[in-house]
Amino acid sequence: MPGAPPFYIGMEVVIAVASVIGNVMVVWAVKINKSLRDNTFCFIVSLALADIAVGALVIPLALTISIGLQTHFYSCLLVACTVLVLTQSSILALLAIAIDRYLRVKIPTRYKQVVTPRRAGLAVVVCWTVAFIVGFTPMLGWNNLRRLQQDGLNSSNLIITCQFENVISMDYMVYFNFFGWVLPPLLLMLVIYAEIFYMIHKQLNRKKFTTSHTDPNKYYDKELNLAKSLALVLFLFAVSWLPLHIINCITLFCPDCKKPISVIYVAILLTHGNSAVNPIIYAFRIKKFRTAFRKIWHQYFCCKDTPALEIQPSDRKEMPNSEPLHALPPKKEVPKSDPPPQLQSPPEQPQQNQRPEPLQKPKEHPASLEQNTV
Repeated sequence: MPGAPPFYIGMEVVIAVASVIGNVMVVWAVKINKSLRDNTFCFIVSLALADIAVGALVIPLALTISIGLQTHFYSCLLVACTVLVLTQSSILALLAIAIDRYLRVKIPTRYKQVVTPRRAGLAVVVCWTVAFIVGFTPMLGWNNLRRLQQDGLNSSNLIITCQFENVISMDYMVYFNFFGWVLPPLLLMLVIYAEIFYMIHKQLNRKKFTTSHTDPNKYYDKELNLAKSLALVLFLFAVSWLPLHIINCITLFCPDCKKPISVIYVAILLTHGNSAVNPIIYAFRIKKFRTAFRKIWHQYFCCKDTPALEIQPSDRKEMPNSEPLHALPPKKEVPKSDPPPQLQSPPEQPQQNQRPEPLQKPKEHPASLEQNTV
């Protein structure tokens, strides 16, 4: 798309700066706030790193492409594949977050046994590995090089006008990328979040209360609020990326259909802008992120002394189980079995002295007995 309008270039610069600054603050907030060092936030950091790469790497390259730069075919293909890798890593990170929240609601008492930090780290590695495999598949041969050579491209230097559609096959983008690795994860996440909301509302409607120190309703209320925030992240991701994939489908299935260049620019801006909105959602929807962002701003940008962030253990507690209830029976069993032998021994001394004393001592012995037994 040679000759990009100034408005498009200006918007890309703003999005790039906002994406880098916002997502660096997300990673920074997780680093300084220990209560954010959770398995879910591990996946959020992975998503933030992909968004940082979009702002620092992809958008500058996209601006370079927009001016119609003449490059080698494989150099342009590498740029396009980098965009695909980061997109796929974001999708898989969102899927990992959805599965993590599902397990937290489905098996709350066994969640920490199943989802350990080591397994969460392994899941992040798997997500990035799959993203690299899917994104770099065109480098292995599924690209437009043969078609360009048939159209008269000089095979000796392979210099082309670097544009996404010139190097990436639409068959790959639609059949493999969109229908295989974008649409199915999005539909699966839609089902997962629907199930999460159903289970949470089901638990809240029961209004069960226990004698333990933690109320299950508080646990599910927090899970509901976090699930809403993460579902909003998923919704905005779908809204941002689906238009461009729909344009790719039109390009493949209707080659003669005209696509207004302004529509293409808007679709590209939406995909890049998605990398900048997630920190805004975290700031407005998740209190612990908001607190950490405020501390970063005051301490490192305004140079003001701020108190250390307090760990909120209540937010990290799991669903209360039956363990607190097992501590109660010993208090009830001891008075039933132990007092009788104690009550028979004191009267032996009072028989030699006065009778009023045995009436006072039995009142004192049960109290001391309870203190010793407890």
